[in-house]
Formats: sequence, structure tokens, C-alpha cells
Amino acid sequence: MLFPDLIRLTTSSFLAYRMRSFLTGLGIAIGITAVILLTSIGEGLHQFVLAEFSQFGTNLISIQPGKTQTQGGNVGIFGSVKTISIEDAQALRRLPNVEYADPSVSGNAEVRFNGKTRRTMVIGGGHDLPRVMASLVQTGSFLPDEDPTQARALVVLGSKVRQELFAGQNPLGSYLRIGGQRYRVIGVMEAKGQMLGFDLDDTVYIPAARALELFNRPGLMEIHLSYKSGADLQSVLRSITTLLIDRHGREDFTLVPQEKALEVLGSVLDVITFAVGALGGISLLVGGVGILTIMTMAVTERTAEIGLLRALGARESQVLTLFLGEAMLLSALGGLAGLALGVGIAQGLHLFIPALPVHTPWLFAVLAELSAISIGLAAGVMPARRAARLDPVEALRTE
Repeated sequence: MLFPDLIRLTTSSFLAYRMRSFLTGLGIAIGITAVILLTSIGEGLHQFVLAEFSQFGTNLISIQPGKTQTQGGNVGIFGSVKTISIEDAQALRRLPNVEYADPSVSGNAEVRFNGKTRRTMVIGGGHDLPRVMASLVQTGSFLPDEDPTQARALVVLGSKVRQELFAGQNPLGSYLRIGGQRYRVIGVMEAKGQMLGFDLDDTVYIPAARALELFNRPGLMEIHLSYKSGADLQSVLRSITTLLIDRHGREDFTLVPQEKALEVLGSVLDVITFAVGALGGISLLVGGVGILTIMTMAVTERTAEIGLLRALGARESQVLTLFLGEAMLLSALGGLAGLALGVGIAQGLHLFIPALPVHTPWLFAVLAELSAISIGLAAGVMPARRAARLDPVEALRTE
């Protein structure tokens, strides 16, 4: 049997049984659509979350008071946790491979200007905060580098606070009240957007020492440290640990590297993406069962045709190839239709719901199409073998 004849015989069954072929391909198409749609949403969520967490860079380390793990028994007064301080941040800044170390205190307070009052997030930091958090000042300047124990009452506004309190006005040099205290505006930050629902523009920035007084806190909430790109993370962590143990007397703090956190988060999101893809794969398996059913029926309906082919000299392997080719072609066409439908629905969802992160991973798309063809091949093996083993004389008698 020549290859053109094989193609002609394979495609002729589609034309002869259009509705049956359409319904069989539809089962595979629905399975592929489910796989592509679910993995597109899962991968979009994956990229969105990682982008949100890495927008400040990956060479960051968060230093928090308290140890996340406890051990041993009660040691009385020696078991008390020492708070991290602005002085700790200043000492960390002098370590090798450390670029910036910024103290951080945050809370919610009332901001008032010219009869307008609103509550907003107040972040206490140092002059390195824009560099650590990858932010830019739009107008004016950020907090100056000065003695933290003599910090002046200065404030830098987020873009949203500036728009709501100083609409149409230049805020630089103006005075506003934060928690009842008077602060002078020296700068406005560029718009940064949101991070996981937290509006970074609805914020004001004041010196960390002033924030400690405002929120009546004994110590910092954390220190954000940025180390040089290319520096060995473990070496940086060891130097931070050694310095803070020397200052505190023991390890009563926790180091959280952004790089490690992103690795763990990425692993979790990969599992979620795989899980939702597997759910869609169940639909694909259902489509494979449909191919098995239809091909089994096709062998019964075309018994006489198979007998004629065998009588004309077609070998078992050629009949086997004919039916396997038909099953694979059905699944391949259904898979392509499913890919188009899945991508179209995913992009349509993103068009109508822009907040929904959608990204179609083309590796998943290729794997889904190959899986469809493989399932078609596997589902067609049993009916094809049955067709190939039919006795020509017995097959012709069914005519």
C-alpha cells in the first residue's frame, strides 16, 4: 500500500462519517481546552505572584526580631528577646558585601492637611529605603542621611496621598499632621502600584526614630538589607549572624533571604500549576475513552471493507497502520481545535477581566497536543489490532 493511498483511505472515513468524527474530536478538544485554560490561569498566577514579590529585587534579606525556632527549657531573664534597633541597622551597613541596611517600622495613622483628614499607612525608614525597595522620588528628595537620634519631623508622600491632600498644589515645603505631630513635606514618590492588595502609593514615609515614637514601639519591626549582586548569600548570612550575636549576646533574630523565599514560593506555585493541569488532563482521558469506543464501533461497521483490503493483498501491519493513523489523526485535529479554543477563552477572560493574570505556557501547549496524539494512539491500538487480525474470508461474508 502506497503512502498516498494510506492517507486517502484514512481521510475518507472522516468524510463518510462526518458527525461521528466531529463528536470524537470534540471529546479530545474539550480535554485540551480544559488543560490549556487551567494551566494558563495557573501559570499567570505563578508569574504574577513571583513578579509581585521580586519587584524589589532578589538580593534582599529581611532581619526580624525573635527566633522562629525554639529549643531547650525556660532560662528566665536570659530568655528575653532583645529588639532590633536603628543602631543594629547602622552596624550592618558597614559589613562587607552589604550595600544598604534600612530600618523599618510601619503602622496606620491619621494624616491631616488644611481641613482634609484621612488614615493611611505610615512607614518609618532611613535614607536608603528607596534604594532597598527599588523606588524613585518624583519631586523633591527623600529623607536625609542624618543622626537618627536627632531625626527631624520630615515626611515624603506617596503619589496617592499627594493627589488626595494636595490636588493641584505643590506640596513641597507644606506642613501636615501625622498622628497629631507636625511634619514638613520634602518629597513625593513616583507611583509604585499595588503589591498583593497593598497600595504602595497610599503611604507616607517618615524617619524610623519618629515612627518608633509615633507608634510607641521599643524596637524596629524589621531591617531590610540589600547585598551586592554576585556576593555569596551564605557568606552574607554568616556575617550578619556573627555581628548580631555579638551585639545581642545570642541569636534572638530571624534572617529571611528573599532568594530562598522566592524559591520556596516558586516550588509551591509549580505544584499548583501542575495540579490544575492534571485536573484538565482528566477530561483528556475521557476523550481518549471516546476514541476507543468510536474506533471499536468503526471496526465492526467496516468489517467488510477490511476483508476486501486483506483479500486484495493488504498485510496485517498495513491494516493496523490504517486504523492507528485514523485514531491519531482524530486526536491530533481535536487537539489543535482544543488549543485554539483554550487560548482564545484564556485571552478572552483576560480581556474582560484585566485583573485576572493569564499566561499560556507554550511548553504545556505542545505537551498537551503530544498527549492528545499519544492518547489517540493508545486508544486505537486495541481496535486496530482487532481489525488487522480479522480473517479475510470471514470478513467478506459480513457484506
